[in-house]
Amino acid sequence: MKKQVVLLLCCLGFACSSSNNKQADSFANPVIPGDLADPCVIRIDETYYATGTSSEWAPFYPVFTSTDLVNWTQTGHVFDKQPEWTLSSFWAPELYYHNNQVYCYYTARRKTDGVSYIGVATAPTPADVFTDHGLLVEFGTEAIDAFVFEDDGQLYITWKAYGLDQRPVELIGSMLSDDGLRLVGEPFSLMVDNANIGMEGQYLFKKGDYYYILYSAHNCCGPTSDYDVYVARSKRFKGPYEIYEGNPVLHGGGDFMSCGHGTAVTTPDNRMFYLCHAYLPGDGFYMGRQAILQEMFIGDDGWVYFQGGAQATIKHPMPFANTVQHEVPPFEDYFKDSQLRKEWAWNYVSSEVNARIEKEKLLLSGNPGENNLYGTALCLRSLAPRYMFETEVSNKNSSSKGLTVYGDSKNLLAWVFVDNKLVLKTVHDGEVTLWKEMEIEEESVYLRIEVTNGCCCYCYWSRDKTGSAIEPVHTEVINCDGFIRWDRVARPGLIHFGNPDEPAEFSFFRMTTL
Repeated sequence: MKKQVVLLLCCLGFACSSSNNKQADSFANPVIPGDLADPCVIRIDETYYATGTSSEWAPFYPVFTSTDLVNWTQTGHVFDKQPEWTLSSFWAPELYYHNNQVYCYYTARRKTDGVSYIGVATAPTPADVFTDHGLLVEFGTEAIDAFVFEDDGQLYITWKAYGLDQRPVELIGSMLSDDGLRLVGEPFSLMVDNANIGMEGQYLFKKGDYYYILYSAHNCCGPTSDYDVYVARSKRFKGPYEIYEGNPVLHGGGDFMSCGHGTAVTTPDNRMFYLCHAYLPGDGFYMGRQAILQEMFIGDDGWVYFQGGAQATIKHPMPFANTVQHEVPPFEDYFKDSQLRKEWAWNYVSSEVNARIEKEKLLLSGNPGENNLYGTALCLRSLAPRYMFETEVSNKNSSSKGLTVYGDSKNLLAWVFVDNKLVLKTVHDGEVTLWKEMEIEEESVYLRIEVTNGCCCYCYWSRDKTGSAIEPVHTEVINCDGFIRWDRVARPGLIHFGNPDEPAEFSFFRMTTL
């Protein structure tokens, strides 16, 4: 009888818990954890799609899907291969749905001169392979941050101009052809940054009598970032625009240190939600610029405001009923599929990657670029300030192979197995520090790195591939805060350097929060 009562109470408790979960009334930002700057979002029928800056990581522009704006899954990339006209710096993609086709207007540096311009690609859906149509906007010494807007049946593209010139930044517009692939007529000015505070990442929409431009000001990136969101309005699309005296309408200062550069999406019941990026303060900074969501309104005074006020916050009301925000699961890859998982990325400017899966093993090598002494790193976006990642690696050749915290080829931590030795080293601005070197005789070894405070690393190893007899290799913390780049943060992952014909062999990779 007692067992039956206990069982009944347990069932009731589970039912109540499940009911409460289904009626969750709030969610926590960020909604897409990990480094994903300049996010954009669109809706096609009942599904939402988002992408964002990939910078110097390939594949290019990761694509995420959601049905509730809170839980997102990565499904692929806009480009698996680098567009022919491009060199680097894949920033600020904008998705647009038109004529039953998806467009991606994106910024990249041109191969011939390194100048940032805007290209365009198309696909039947965001989940399909995009076809690149090449350079679209070649304007001045730099044209970045595309946004496309339709007004009375006419397509327009807008962009940021003059950011590298000794003159105020402008938001420029141009008509687009109906197929979205050509500029039509002469470009025109929408707004000028006469206050010299920055003007970029624009999002345009019309509501009631007004056209609105949300744009981002101040410093976008790095430890001193103070990005924020401004708004202006006009009764004519081409302006002139009135700048709101109450700006900024969204800023950091509490839960987030800065925020900006996003787009809004309209739900089926005509509510607007703005997806932009933000840095967490303190240890969370080392996760990079993450995607945050907040509902957006037009007030009685005809100006934009956000749910919760002008200071960006973590907690917000759930957009849809019967929704539960799922915890970010551990990342585990046992290399059972024939292709790499979509989450993996590599620094394409440093090395071409050669990664293949054979007999449930990852074989990793690459072709390093000029002056790259540290080969190929296959990395993931970190999902928490405290986490650990681990692998088992074989010692079948003389190449160095193991774990890394990787900023670029001159800023990294390498915890590797090579020539019957374990070697722990860091490289900062090309200068090498050897922390530990020890002889071992094993054919394979288990390696682990634990990260605290976003950038403090502790390295471990074990002869047992389960890590059950784990030992610290170095008791002193290794601080990797110097590995961040101006527009991106260091990432955890796997590394190989040495002979490209002698690949590293990994049995698994796991990353979990601590």
